[in-house]
Amino acid sequence: MSQQERERIELLETRLAYAEYTIEQLNDEVTTQGRELDRLKHQIQLLIDKLQGVEPSQIASMAEESPPPHY
Repeated sequence: MSQQERERIELLETRLAYAEYTIEQLNDEVTTQGRELDRLKHQIQLLIDKLQGVEPSQIASMAEESPPPHY
């Protein structure tokens, strides 16, 4: 094997090592974000459940309110 071939193989091995490292970092980040997304979905569902359990307010909405006397 010539010196040029050895250098080329070494360069390819170095690039492969960096690519594997980058893939591992990206995988870790995707996993972390997936867990965060699951946590946020759970929190949103808890809020939805809580809001659905709230009794309707006895206060009329702005559309239902008559204007104040000075109008």
